[in-house]
Amino acid sequence: MGRWTLHLSVGIALVAVLLTCSYAEENYCFASRASSCSECLQAGVGCAYCSEETYNGPRCDLHKNIIVHGCQAASIITVKSSREILKSESIDVNLQKSQVSPQSTMMTFLPGEEKNMTVQVFAPEKGPLDLYILMDFSNSMEDDLTNLKNMGKDLASLVKKLSNDYTIGFGEFVDKVIEPQTDMRPIKLKQPWPNSDPPFAFKNVIKLTSNVGEFTQELQKERISGNLDAPEGGFDAILQAAVCGDKIGWREGSTHLLVFSTESAFHYEADGANVLAGVLPRNDEQCHLDKDGSYTKATEQDYPSIPTLVRLLGKNNIIPIFAVTDHSYTYYQKLKEYFPIAEVGLLQQDSSNILEVMETAFTNIRAKMSIRAEDRPKAFEAKFLKESGQIAKYGEFNFQPGKIGSFVTQLKAQRMIDENHVCKMDPNENKRVMRVKPTTFSTGVMVDASILCPTCDCEKSPIRNAPRCNGKGDLVCGKCRCHGGWVGPFCNCSGSGSAADINQCKAKETDEPCSGRGECQECGTCICYNPNQFEGPYCEYDKTQCQRHAGFLCNDRGSCVKGQCACSEGWTGNACECPTSSQTCLDSKGVICGGRGKCVCGRCECSDSGMELTSACEPNFQAQLGVCEGTRTCVQCQAWKTGEMKETEKCDKCPFKVIMVDELKKKEEVIESCSFRDEDDDCTYHYTVDNLKDSEKNDLEVQVLKNKDCPPGSLLWLLPLILFLLLLLALLLLCCWKYCACCKACFQSCLALLPCCRRGRMVGFKEDEYLLRQSLLTSDHLDTPMVRTGPPKGTDVVRWKVTDNVHRGPNHPQALIKPNPKETIPFPISLRLNRLFSESLTHPDSKEGDQLRKEVADNLNELYKQIPGAQKVQKTSFRSQRNAGKRQDYTIMDTVLSAPRSSYPDIVKLTEKNVQSGNFHDMKVVPGYYTVATDREAAGAIEFQEGVESVDVHVPLFVKDEDDDKKQLLVEAVDVPLGIAEIGKRLVNITIIKEHASSVFSFLQPSYTYSRKDGVAKIPVSREIIEDGRTQVAYRSRDLTAKDKKDYLTVEGDLTYLPGETQKIVPVRLLELSEKDGLLEDKQVKQFVMDLSNPRQGAKLGRYPRTTVTIADLPEHSVMAFKKGTQNFTTTDPTYTIPVVRTHSTETPATVKWRTKKAQRFELSGPLKFSPGETEKNIVIDPKAHPRPIQPETFQLELFEPSTNASIGDKKTTVVNVTDGVPRSPEIEQNVHKGFIPMKGTSPGGHLLSPENPKAVATGPRSIRLNWEPPPGNPMGYKVKYWIYGDPEKNAQVLDVKTPHADLTNLYPYCDYEMRVCAYNSVGNGYDTDVVTCQTMEDVPGEPGRLAFNVISPTVTQLSWAEPAETNGNITAYEVIYTPIDDDMKPVGPAKKVKIDNPKKRMLLIENLQNAQTYQYKVRAKNSVGWGPFRDATINLASQPARPLSIPIIPDVPIVDAEAGDEYDGYLMYSNEVLKSPVGSKTPSVSGDDYMNGRWEQNFLFPGGSGTRNLSASSSPMSTLSSNYRGAGGSYTTETTTTYLSGPGGSRRQDLIGGVHTSDVILRKRSENRGYMEENIRDSIVMGDPSSKFPDLDARLAPGIPDTPSRLVFSALGPTALKVSWQEPHCEKDILGYCVLYQLLNGGEMKRINVTNPAQNSVIIQDLLPNHSYLFKVKAQSQEGWGPEREGVITIESAVDPKSPLSPVPGSPFTLSTPSAPGPLVFTALSPDSLQLSWEKPRKPTGEILGYVVTCEQLHGGGDMRTFKVNSDGAETSLTVPKLTENMPYKFKVQAQTTQGFGPEREGIITIESQDGSALSQHSSQSMTRREVFHMPTEVSTRTNISHTTLDDPFFSDGMMMTTQHTETSGMVTRQITKEVVQRGVMGATTVTKKMFYES
Repeated sequence: MGRWTLHLSVGIALVAVLLTCSYAEENYCFASRASSCSECLQAGVGCAYCSEETYNGPRCDLHKNIIVHGCQAASIITVKSSREILKSESIDVNLQKSQVSPQSTMMTFLPGEEKNMTVQVFAPEKGPLDLYILMDFSNSMEDDLTNLKNMGKDLASLVKKLSNDYTIGFGEFVDKVIEPQTDMRPIKLKQPWPNSDPPFAFKNVIKLTSNVGEFTQELQKERISGNLDAPEGGFDAILQAAVCGDKIGWREGSTHLLVFSTESAFHYEADGANVLAGVLPRNDEQCHLDKDGSYTKATEQDYPSIPTLVRLLGKNNIIPIFAVTDHSYTYYQKLKEYFPIAEVGLLQQDSSNILEVMETAFTNIRAKMSIRAEDRPKAFEAKFLKESGQIAKYGEFNFQPGKIGSFVTQLKAQRMIDENHVCKMDPNENKRVMRVKPTTFSTGVMVDASILCPTCDCEKSPIRNAPRCNGKGDLVCGKCRCHGGWVGPFCNCSGSGSAADINQCKAKETDEPCSGRGECQECGTCICYNPNQFEGPYCEYDKTQCQRHAGFLCNDRGSCVKGQCACSEGWTGNACECPTSSQTCLDSKGVICGGRGKCVCGRCECSDSGMELTSACEPNFQAQLGVCEGTRTCVQCQAWKTGEMKETEKCDKCPFKVIMVDELKKKEEVIESCSFRDEDDDCTYHYTVDNLKDSEKNDLEVQVLKNKDCPPGSLLWLLPLILFLLLLLALLLLCCWKYCACCKACFQSCLALLPCCRRGRMVGFKEDEYLLRQSLLTSDHLDTPMVRTGPPKGTDVVRWKVTDNVHRGPNHPQALIKPNPKETIPFPISLRLNRLFSESLTHPDSKEGDQLRKEVADNLNELYKQIPGAQKVQKTSFRSQRNAGKRQDYTIMDTVLSAPRSSYPDIVKLTEKNVQSGNFHDMKVVPGYYTVATDREAAGAIEFQEGVESVDVHVPLFVKDEDDDKKQLLVEAVDVPLGIAEIGKRLVNITIIKEHASSVFSFLQPSYTYSRKDGVAKIPVSREIIEDGRTQVAYRSRDLTAKDKKDYLTVEGDLTYLPGETQKIVPVRLLELSEKDGLLEDKQVKQFVMDLSNPRQGAKLGRYPRTTVTIADLPEHSVMAFKKGTQNFTTTDPTYTIPVVRTHSTETPATVKWRTKKAQRFELSGPLKFSPGETEKNIVIDPKAHPRPIQPETFQLELFEPSTNASIGDKKTTVVNVTDGVPRSPEIEQNVHKGFIPMKGTSPGGHLLSPENPKAVATGPRSIRLNWEPPPGNPMGYKVKYWIYGDPEKNAQVLDVKTPHADLTNLYPYCDYEMRVCAYNSVGNGYDTDVVTCQTMEDVPGEPGRLAFNVISPTVTQLSWAEPAETNGNITAYEVIYTPIDDDMKPVGPAKKVKIDNPKKRMLLIENLQNAQTYQYKVRAKNSVGWGPFRDATINLASQPARPLSIPIIPDVPIVDAEAGDEYDGYLMYSNEVLKSPVGSKTPSVSGDDYMNGRWEQNFLFPGGSGTRNLSASSSPMSTLSSNYRGAGGSYTTETTTTYLSGPGGSRRQDLIGGVHTSDVILRKRSENRGYMEENIRDSIVMGDPSSKFPDLDARLAPGIPDTPSRLVFSALGPTALKVSWQEPHCEKDILGYCVLYQLLNGGEMKRINVTNPAQNSVIIQDLLPNHSYLFKVKAQSQEGWGPEREGVITIESAVDPKSPLSPVPGSPFTLSTPSAPGPLVFTALSPDSLQLSWEKPRKPTGEILGYVVTCEQLHGGGDMRTFKVNSDGAETSLTVPKLTENMPYKFKVQAQTTQGFGPEREGIITIESQDGSALSQHSSQSMTRREVFHMPTEVSTRTNISHTTLDDPFFSDGMMMTTQHTETSGMVTRQITKEVVQRGVMGATTVTKKMFYES
């Protein structure tokens, strides 16, 4: 208790003096709550400890904060890290080897510290090279070996070309010489193929040598070998080549290349486990080559894992080059991604191009250099920067060979790792020698980096029983450490005392203990409930109640400590609002306040000078229209005593004194030269203004010319005339007055004409009353004109107000209901901004609008925060106000402020005050206009500018559903606060009549789908008649992802319904798919919306006022067309070459026919055949091959009859113009064919020829510059036509220009445009140029498409998204950010980022999310320009239904662990084809997170010993044991129980490798034996690839027949659209195509899709019904016939319209689910000839279950089918099946019978295999039970209980059962072992049990 109280007291002292960090960073020093000096210094860099005894502040804090709190400098304890260069030799460029400088350095780091190190590197142009060729020697590589033998000279030339100092070696491999990899029959072991060597694993045939002749000679002796299975054992060979450096001959300092040549896939770790050879131990990573170079341990240990190879090749500086054929190219392409540097080259089938592959790979390796930090400890983070300081991406370092380059290494020591401080981790993780090197170098910088965990010397010499500690404790580093039983800061309280004295916890001015903010503890100390808010000995200080400036606590420049702001350095003031520096007060000359004021709180207070001054007290001549205007009045009063300031007191305030001179300086020598006329004497005076030469003063030097320029005095005779005219004017005025008294009308006219006697201007409303019908209203406001009479001079501002429901009397029931003044209501506010209006502000996605909205929100929020209870403004929009006078071009801002109702007067006053000043905080507004409204009243102001006679008042109408049938609003002009106008017509009444609807208009459905081939979408609009009659409604279409004039044509108009009409059709024309869209691989769903609006004649809108129309594209076809619309040739051309291009699906062969039309000399035709991948072919016509002389002519070519998979594009025909020509020189002929010389003949009839040499260049994302050379003649101008590539030319836009260039603007980004130009004159248009194409530049992409979530569990989800509708370029990456948030959308945890560099992978699996936590997910796209905007969504997984069975099993899905770090590399590319990590390994496959970013954790305990190992499946790519147990979400659970019967003293050994027993698998599923495959057999247990771990024990498929397509994948594209994908099956012959069959699960037509392209492995089906289950089958075809099918059943579930169950609700989520089939099936062997079959009840039966039908038959025929009927409706049902045969595979089917009929079948295939148990009768039993839980994508759970009898297990003693339970979840593995005493006697028995079941 005492110890706890001691720590508690220390904590109280720290909390009481809490000082938060500066505003820019987290104060981790104080946050560490360090209890000692050493802990403080170890908290991080910058931390300091105060050891002063009397110090009362936080002892551990940032150094600057401790000083602020008053700690003496001598008492502050700090520590610094160190850096030392151990070896730094300069680079010698004459030394032909890779070099780095420095070579060695040592650094220490404090936790959190970051250091940079510059490294120089040098790579010679031809440095030393070791080239080792490792070749597959299986029989299929025989022709490859022959070719390599014949390449001796070429190989020598290649290595000499690559290096002047080279060696070359050769190794060969096949596979392990064990079953099933190798045929173990003696004859095959001797010679597996004719003229071949015996099989082997790996041989080092030729050690690295520089003698190429010897290499070639030795190679001739080698012969091919062979093995059985397709994958080879190359990984064994790679590992031995890496670790046997001396036997291979690798040289130090040279570049090591290993060329791995094969045409097959590879075996990897755990492939050594099979039923015949047993489980092999893990590879020991040691060299095992004998004197002949043969690998001796191949049959004794497993293949290495991929992480092992990555690590060992990197450690030995070996760069792999995979030279493989197309059969296995994709495997190695994915494998390459896991190596820091590697290359893959595509070999021809006979490897004849292997030298070219090697040379290309070597070039690529040198061009893609990157930097690595090898052996980096976990506590360090490494980044590598370019010389510019930018972080370099992989492969971005381009060091030129032969030149010295450099890079910067940035090392940062972590503070915390997995919530553990680095100083508390394993020392090996804090200190290590790293090697920093380029990936192609064999040498690097050795960096000895370590974390510095300092200790304080003062802790070693404490003051025992110190007086300061009342003798009850030791003084350690200035702080008391109390003895047992004593607590308190000074050890003055007994820890064993009674309850705390509450009075000691009370402050003087309070009655509550701890101020009611904390808990009173022993010794009278307070523990504050919320230390982050309250502090002080009695929790009396609130850290949020210090003074604020600009809304920020302590101006965000300090911390709130004990009720006062403790300002950061450089700031002072009560709210830290004043900078201590006077830098902000300096004028342009550096003088404080220009010498005219003083600097107060960072701002100048200027003395009164009578002039406009700047903020730095400089004369503000700009505000006074210039220097001359600013100095005029002062010069006039000082020099001549005239003008506005001639009074002495005003003139004395002038900031300068004039100097009278006889001659002024030249204009070039002064700031300004000024001249003005003096109004007093009509003379002109002149002066100059300049700065004083003394730079210390900021006064002006004003020199005035002594003499004025006055006019001559001859005009004095005008004075009598002027006096006479004045008298005459007075007489006229008197007459007018008399006359006006008689006629009032004339009186007002006279006032208007004679300002000297008028009463003034009048303002008022134009009308007295408005009568409105609510059904006809199109706006919630009414623009009510106010007019002004009288002379429109000057400005008048009129305030107005409006009151709702004035027709209700004071006793009206609604008037008696008083609103709640504290109720928060919206206040619509309108202001006029001081900026011109532009249409872009009305677009919600415009950048200009977004910026202005943010500016408005920031300034209004800052201003209105003065209103208590006010919230942030929202719904900000912009508009223009017509009839607003001279300022109607300014922007009107409308927004909504939420605040208490009672604050309405305050909001009006505050708004009016700031409008008058012209500033809303820092935002400029135009005075004279505002509106503030509630839900029942409003107030505002409008402005009449000079010359304006009418202005509209934007009056809100307060239309509400609860309004009376007839209501009145009263609008009143209140007063004129600015101006002289008087109010005339003050009031206007607005009456609104609510009418009941006579008709209701609505679309029939919320969505429609039409195909492009329909041509027209016919959308019905229904009318519900309430009162019959004639009525109208408006309609209009609007773009979503479908674009106007690209996918459809926009429609807009009115529908008129006559009496009795209830429905009308709106036709919308659908356009064919453009070529550009056809080129996009991932087509977006094209949609547009149709809106109804403005119902008239008393009608209103009904349930569906909007409908979404989806345009379904036809299946992809090749599109063939002529490249040009016009072809030009001359009679001298030898041939006419007309190109035809092909777009869209180019991967399949296609044909089209062509023919000539209207030709004079010939009629030709023929076919054009496009091969796969071919995009252009030419039609070549030889004019000399036909009779009759060649002469000018014009004819056409036409394309027709395309093949079924193709269509003809817009350019179906082309015009061929043959003009007269003269023979050309070869140079001219070449230029003509290149298009540099126009092929136009002489223009007949005066038409101009085409302009020459047109060139188009993109000048931006939305602009193109087109230039050309003028044609001969005198063109009056040019017409430029341009259109989007693929659109018909008739849709082109035409631009008329007068110059030989044109700027095309407002184009689409990253879009291909075609254009042509012609000149014109008085005759007309001339000839067009040929089409010129140009592509606009890229722009940032738009936001990604809708985010979709597949919820796997409350902590795991699969996030997917669509490509942006506007990619504006090639998408290169996506970024996903997910953040935990609260109900207010505020983050409650750190945001995690994941960058996905493959733009095709628009999917991410996120694991280890917090349970029941809401997350915000944001996704944005990137192209070459940059990042686009985010698309975001918010979801709580716990509130969503989990659909684990619906997740598509897709390879290469990025997986990210939400508990991992924040770096971009915190995820892995998951691929089931390439990688799997060992489940049963004793040691991890990686040594650190450098390679696979993996966390390996495993706990396993054996009797008598213990071991520890960690494995995280969420970080490794996959956890696999004979099949994929780890995938893109979901889980697969396997429970295995194995019973071993053994007796004492025996000698049998049962191997345990990593916890995996090497026992025989007794009960086998069909998917584990490829020999069991046959058509129509569906494996409903494992959804992935069939395992190939077992030998072919039974009859195989016929040779050449394809296997079952593996990994059937379903991906929902919409509620009715599905993508079905599969992986190519194994086949010994070429696959010719596939067949996809599908039908409704409950019967119906079987639909078939034939896929003739073998490269296509997916189809899209769009005609499915929502919420209906479908059965899919996929099979492959070869020359030998069709292979077996892969089946899958799937349902797309979505919300549908209740009135139309087959119509999904637009925008609603859709998910995949599995059907309601029985099972899966569970088999339990009872004896060698009987088993028990059990299954579970269907999850969703089609009706009430009556029973089940079970059928059993031998898989390969040969017996009768047996049928069983089971009457049961329980949750689990079982059946015993007798009379079976051992070692015979059986197929079982279970089908549920319901009241609706028979449901789908569940199949299972099983074999009971026997073992020899004859010697087991005399031994007692041992039992070992093991349970394992893995994850699989399909949420399948399999439990297997295997019990079999064994002999003499040495691991266990008699009478003991060992139970191991292994449970793996996302990221954690635990094992528990218990012991039980078991006695069991078995006589010659064999027991096999296997249970399998699904978990949903």
